[in-house]
Amino acid sequence: MNQDVLYDAVVVGGGPAGLTAALYLARARYRVLVVEKARFGGQITITAEVVNYPGVERASGADLTETMRRQAQRFGAEFLLAEVTELKLDGDIKTVRTSRGDLRCFCVLLATGAHPRMVGFKGEEAFRGHGVAYCATCDGEFFTGKDVFVVGGGFAAAEEGVFLTKYARHVTILIRGDDFKCAPSAAAAARSHEKITVRTHTQVEEVSGDTALRYLRYRNSQTGEVTEYRPPEGDTFGVFVFAGYQPDTALLQGKAELNAQGYVVTDACQRTTLPGVYAAGDVCVKSLRQVVTAVGDGALAATEIERCAAELQRKTGLIPQKPQMEPESPVQATQAAEDGLFSADMLAQLHTVFDKMASPLRLCLYLDDRPVSAELKAYMEELAGLTDKLSVEVVQSEAADQPFVRICRADGAPTGLAFHGVPGGHEFTSFVLGLYNAAGPGQAIEPAVKAAVEALDKPVELKILVSLSCTMCPELVTAAQRIAAESPLVSAEVYDLNHFPMLREQYHVMSVPCLVVNDGKVSFGKKNMAQVMDLIRNEQKG
Repeated sequence: MNQDVLYDAVVVGGGPAGLTAALYLARARYRVLVVEKARFGGQITITAEVVNYPGVERASGADLTETMRRQAQRFGAEFLLAEVTELKLDGDIKTVRTSRGDLRCFCVLLATGAHPRMVGFKGEEAFRGHGVAYCATCDGEFFTGKDVFVVGGGFAAAEEGVFLTKYARHVTILIRGDDFKCAPSAAAAARSHEKITVRTHTQVEEVSGDTALRYLRYRNSQTGEVTEYRPPEGDTFGVFVFAGYQPDTALLQGKAELNAQGYVVTDACQRTTLPGVYAAGDVCVKSLRQVVTAVGDGALAATEIERCAAELQRKTGLIPQKPQMEPESPVQATQAAEDGLFSADMLAQLHTVFDKMASPLRLCLYLDDRPVSAELKAYMEELAGLTDKLSVEVVQSEAADQPFVRICRADGAPTGLAFHGVPGGHEFTSFVLGLYNAAGPGQAIEPAVKAAVEALDKPVELKILVSLSCTMCPELVTAAQRIAAESPLVSAEVYDLNHFPMLREQYHVMSVPCLVVNDGKVSFGKKNMAQVMDLIRNEQKG
């Protein structure tokens, strides 16, 4: 990052609160950057259907927030995929330290949201990814035709319980209290569904099994009755936990005031206890955590940031300058979206990456006779047609894991990166970043991680098993690919499980993302580069 660049505000977190704040600030002609470590949109992107957002009768969470992002971008908001590692919040000019360099700004808005909370029953951690899950959209399909238990009594438990009936043979919702704690309409949909049973005053005590869940025990807290469940012989089942969220407020710990549960304490204008630092959305102390309240928080914080930034501009004499952008022709943008696979927004993102690539790459295609091969070939040929930095070569091979694209250097030498399937959906961005990392200069790497990669002295094979609907997968994919691009000893091959179901059985996968190191160690959940390197080191020691 250019240390001379100054922003009026840096927004940490790209969910509804952060996107709304960016929209308001950009429209008011302030320079604002949104930094997001995984995927713009936040937790709502895993919701299949949003029906209670005013003015929008029905939309997926991903579509709703993508519209928000495009609105903010059109007013001049800037976006960066990176992980924020530290906030230096003293003085008029603050520093936001990220995995892609330092950012300087007058104001910081923390809108990092929250992550699913674990309940703590016996076996929960051990079977995470092997039957215990936290995202119905990501993992529901793995339990097609099986019994599913939902733990929780809030809105998410009711809504996701109904969603899971698309896949499950039957859904049992286990509620600790005496009833649902959500809107009656959401509770009624769950209670009246023919495939759902609701049990109140019930707590899960234990799950167990071998490579998957084979046993569940839960207790009625009023009667003391204990129920033991075992699936039919040779079958398994799923437990989905929707027990609230843990706020992602580590960046402010020891700096701004947090309550006992870790949520940020703000005033009525979203100001924290630190001058020039604001918080919005699910990280805040509040009585209702919904998209509509997050959007309200973001708008309110933005109007306060406008006042703060204007005052600091007068005080310091520094005026953040927006980058000069080429005016986009609406006709060209519309035509490009209609003529090809990529929308106008995707084309803009692609050309930004292509312009920065230091060397050309060859996309080597390994195809079979399935329709997905034709889809992959068309996808890669259209991608390569956008730039002279990419070329396509079809390779004749009898490899069992076709179709896939191997990213190679211009002379055909492999970079260690490959994608099995078609890198669409949530994997589009991670694939594009993979090209950038392979061609150089690539994303920044923390010195400690870089040193650990350079210290590797044995080959490392990383398999990343994903679903294109999973919002948590891209962070792990990007981290693994960046490591592979840095070291010739490391390969990172991504598999869309939709096209390679045999891998589910081989590695007993019931959740994504799944990382397999050297065909041995299997782990689940999103991870950054440091966490991936920890797994690699542990596997090599063992």
